[in-house]
Amino acid sequence: MKKLLVPIFSLCIVFAAKAGNENFPVGARSAAMGNASVSLSDVWSTHHNQAGLGFMNRIAAGVYYENRFMIKELGLKGGAVAIPVKAGAFGLSVTNFGYSSYSESKYSLAFAKAFGKKLSFGIAMDYLTTKIAEGYGSKGVLAAELGIQSKPLKGLTIGAHVFNPTHAKLTDYNNERIPTIIRLGADYNFSDKVTCAIETQKDMSKKAVFKAGVEYKAVKEFYLRAGISTNPDLGSFGFGLNLKNLKIDVSANYHQVLGVSPQFGLMYLFGKETSSKAQKDTEAVSKEE
Repeated sequence: MKKLLVPIFSLCIVFAAKAGNENFPVGARSAAMGNASVSLSDVWSTHHNQAGLGFMNRIAAGVYYENRFMIKELGLKGGAVAIPVKAGAFGLSVTNFGYSSYSESKYSLAFAKAFGKKLSFGIAMDYLTTKIAEGYGSKGVLAAELGIQSKPLKGLTIGAHVFNPTHAKLTDYNNERIPTIIRLGADYNFSDKVTCAIETQKDMSKKAVFKAGVEYKAVKEFYLRAGISTNPDLGSFGFGLNLKNLKIDVSANYHQVLGVSPQFGLMYLFGKETSSKAQKDTEAVSKEE
């Protein structure tokens, strides 16, 4: 009986929360900051806002796992690679939610181009799949993403992103479509130790979501993070360790009814950090002055 009830309970949560695929947030750093991630730039920009890839200057790879509400059937797994090239930056990401009887996957190829040090545009093409066991089979559909990031002032980054602007159809039955999600947010570095981020998200078929988070650099290798989000109301917290090229992030969020969802992420940066052409030009001008 227990083996039967767990899948049923899991699917009830899934379908109560949404219908069809959605762009699940991934990355333990952003999870600790309430998932206010549309203006951040790291390997998970391949998933959250592809424009963030344009500001990266090192190859990076990451993996992520979330045990949602401590129910293994609601596990969320992800992997991403960011590859800067002369013309811009490419990104690959894969996510999978669910278990053998019900699962959703996203396979994404992204590209971003930075114009100087203050503006970046990004796009992605996704292949989204939904699989239901017991003879129901699977269904796949193509979707697109568009993003932009701007740095108008020192320490300030503004980001905007649209997931599935074409409102792609998943199935003809009941005219089920992949949700269109619009996000707008910003982060500000108050100092080299404190970063705050805010974001609003609107699924065109649901109420708007507000997110906010803060990151505090306690010491060179250790970060503390906390955040909140609404609809549903969640509190989040976590920490990060920077061990040279390896970054380890641990976080969790709390729902007052469903409980705790722990997250864990690893990211590795290849090679040595180098300045972008725009940064070098700025440094050269400063020296001349």
